[in-house]
Amino acid sequence: MSLTTTSPRLSQEQVAQYNEAGYLIVREPVLPDNRFQSLKAYFDQKLAAWPADERPEAMDTPHFDDPKLLEWALAPEVVDLVEPILGPDIILFSTHFICKPTGDGRRVPWHEDSAYWKTRLSPMEVCTVWLALDPSTTENGCMHVIPKTHSSGKKGFSDYDPVDMTKNVFAKEITPTQRRDELAVPIELKPNQCSLHDARLMHGSPPNHSDQRRCGWTLRFCPANVELNPAARNVHVVYQARGNNLNGQPLADPTQAYPEIVAARRAQNVKSH
Repeated sequence: MSLTTTSPRLSQEQVAQYNEAGYLIVREPVLPDNRFQSLKAYFDQKLAAWPADERPEAMDTPHFDDPKLLEWALAPEVVDLVEPILGPDIILFSTHFICKPTGDGRRVPWHEDSAYWKTRLSPMEVCTVWLALDPSTTENGCMHVIPKTHSSGKKGFSDYDPVDMTKNVFAKEITPTQRRDELAVPIELKPNQCSLHDARLMHGSPPNHSDQRRCGWTLRFCPANVELNPAARNVHVVYQARGNNLNGQPLADPTQAYPEIVAARRAQNVKSH
């Protein structure tokens, strides 16, 4: 896998839209078709082997014990999408498959990603690539965003209330009085399209009661001046995606699995979202 800077894939207008609204939809294919199809086939194999007693929405940080996934996560075509936003020095913070099965795919409550990471990253600057493996539509529970919430209100650190975990992917949701649901925008995507969003943006998605699966892969990137809290290094590792390691922080080897990290996360019930 290459860490070499190539041609940025976003125009200045797209970067400005991302910065203003907190999100951007990219309609051009993220990966060459043959590589996208191989990723989707590989995910289908992982899903088929997923424990029957664990929800498929919960495939958090799968690359920690399956480094082959980094062949796609660190692909130049992916990193080229975030370089115009984050700059030339980039780390990969996390990945997560959120797969809503047909019929009973659970709702993702309104949240800010930053609320889950506020003790783990400093400064809080993360851009997520939400890569659609399946069609993502209003019928099967596509993501909705509330524009401009990344730079207004509590800027990524709203107050939260508990929600029913038998119906929701996460256990808490932004307090209703601190959000504007009526302003929500659906992010409908075809397979191999993506959206980008700021970690502080309010977003969520309804349940999937349709007969079509909805799976997306979230790829979380930070500028390399962002540092992983040393206290979290026993349960998390980061990877150089491009450029220089500006802080000289410990970096993971993208060719190696980290079973000790996986075991520690399970023992401590750590979720990265």
